[in-house]
This record gives sequence, C-alpha cells and structure tokens, in this order.
Amino acid sequence: MQKKAKMKWDTRTVVFLGLLVAMQIVLARVAVIDLGSYRITLGSVCTILAGLWFGPLGGGLCGLVADILGCILKGFAVNPLITVASILWGLIPGLMHPLMTGSRTKKTAMLCLSVVITSILSTLVFTTAGLVWLIGYNFYAIMPGRVVQWAIMTPIYCVLSCILYYSPLTSMVQNADARRSDRTASA
Repeated sequence: MQKKAKMKWDTRTVVFLGLLVAMQIVLARVAVIDLGSYRITLGSVCTILAGLWFGPLGGGLCGLVADILGCILKGFAVNPLITVASILWGLIPGLMHPLMTGSRTKKTAMLCLSVVITSILSTLVFTTAGLVWLIGYNFYAIMPGRVVQWAIMTPIYCVLSCILYYSPLTSMVQNADARRSDRTASA
C-alpha cells in the first residue's frame, strides 16, 4: 500500500485553493437565494472539494478564507460560529478522505457520509447557533425551516461532490501533484 505524500504548499497548491475560494465566494455570496435565516447556495461544494483534494488543513483554510472574504465583500460582520461551520465543510471531508478506499461504491458512500456529517454540524448546529446567538433569530421559529433546507440541500451537496470528485478535475489535481513529486525526486 502506498502512503500518501504530505501536501506541499507550493504555488500550484495556493493557486488551486485560491480558485476554490473564489468559486465558493461567487456561489455563496453572489449566486445565492437569500431568504433571511435560510440561504440556498452551492458554495460549500467548493470547500468540500478543497478538503478532498488538499486535505483537512487545505479544506479548512479554504472555508475560513472564503467566509471572511465573503463577509467583507457583502458588508457583514464575521460571525465566529458560522465561520466554524465554513471551516468544517472542508475539514471533515478532508479528515474522512483516507477512509475512502475500496470500490467506487464504498468511496461514494464514505464521501456522502462525510457530507452528511458536515451538513448536520454546519447547517443544523453551528450556523443555527450563530443565527440565534449573535443575530437574534428565535430558535423555534427558524429550526423547522433549517431542517427542511438541510434535507433538500444535503443530497444536492452529495450528488455534486461525487460528480465533481469523480470528474477529470480530481485527476488533474492529482496529476499536478504527481508531476511536482517527480520533479522533486529527479532534482
């Protein structure tokens, strides 16, 4: 069994993460349906992919930077609980990525499990707590709608994450990493 090389923080990695941050900001702050305490957005998929491709540190950093920059661009104050939720979107899939071994079915199940766990913690726990604690929404008033939002968006996140993870994008990121390793080994 081959041990995965430690992620190198070189220009290519920073560029890939920067692109994922930019896409996450556009999807979460611009191409969004904002209904007050409910936001329909696909931005978290970018952070999930960052975690899968660059590990928990890269994914968490992508979520952190995207949330802070997104708040600045929209003129919002940074809500620490919602920022933790953004970090978790990259951290948990990155932590669970080593468990994605075996058949494609098992890998897909583990990827979806990581998205479901993250979605519960991020959407239902941390973001809801941030909306109640710092913004002042009534928990009992927003929770039913947040559960409906979670039930609709989680399968969408799973499907999109799987489609993009099994697309040529992943091999492009991995091949870039392999070429970098080959150059360093031959030098």
